[in-house]
Amino acid sequence: MVSLIIAAHGHLAEGLLASSAMIVGPSDDITAVTFDPSEGPDDLLAKYTSAVEASSSQEHLFLVDLFGGSPYNAAARFGAAREDCDVVTGVNLPMLVEVLSRRLGGAGMPELVEAARSAGVDGVKILSEVFVPTTTSDDDEGDEL
Repeated sequence: MVSLIIAAHGHLAEGLLASSAMIVGPSDDITAVTFDPSEGPDDLLAKYTSAVEASSSQEHLFLVDLFGGSPYNAAARFGAAREDCDVVTGVNLPMLVEVLSRRLGGAGMPELVEAARSAGVDGVKILSEVFVPTTTSDDDEGDEL
């Protein structure tokens, strides 16, 4: 199984993990990493190291909030030194739910990375583009449900 490390500014990672558990159920080998304002890159690297060392998995997927942000930069630095890690930015709830679902089905790192990318993008919808209002015909006027 691939371990998951969800990392974000503030308490977003904890919230995403709690919300995903409501949908998919609790998951093993997943860590939420909070980046507080008083912390720096070395704090994140220490948290990432702890998460990986606590895992029994051979591969580790980082889902981080913002490309170029501190959680990403530290994850990229951490992952660049290893062959067992990958990093995907833009973590959101649709992405996390899809990755968790695929992981339960036994998906490996390449499939999880692609699932994260596509679910993250496909999870963004705009009401005006997906909602088609129904028209009222003369026969329906005055009918109320």
